[in-house]
Amino acid sequence: MVFYLGLVVALALYAVSFVYKFYKIAIMVFTYDESDMILAMPGLIDAALVASLIVMVMISGYENFVSRFDEGDGEVSFLGKLDSGSLKIKVASSIVAISSIHLLQIFLNAQSYTSEQLMWATIIHIAFVVSALMLGLLEQIMTRLKK
Repeated sequence: MVFYLGLVVALALYAVSFVYKFYKIAIMVFTYDESDMILAMPGLIDAALVASLIVMVMISGYENFVSRFDEGDGEVSFLGKLDSGSLKIKVASSIVAISSIHLLQIFLNAQSYTSEQLMWATIIHIAFVVSALMLGLLEQIMTRLKK
């Protein structure tokens, strides 16, 4: 239970960080040129994806290991629809999306990076994509075996 409370606190701290990023962009909106705005927006999207990932892990982890949401009046039963297999796929997809945004930021600012840094960022992203695909494939195999 303490881990989930820690995730709630982490999410609150991350929300403060998001508001600060948003504030910095908002005060600069009239001084940023188009390329600066394009570089700033993926940071906000990235923060939203990370927050969603934390919420997903909190809800499904609590549902799977602590208590079911569908017990009682059923008003929040929609929260507990993630099983461990679908959670793995969603987490992997979120990691790929976050990695994609970071890679996009790197490529939009490619002049600040060496060729080797660009290569490693791309290789790491491809590793995340392959891992997500493999998790999806394994989940399909496991679903077929259960039937």
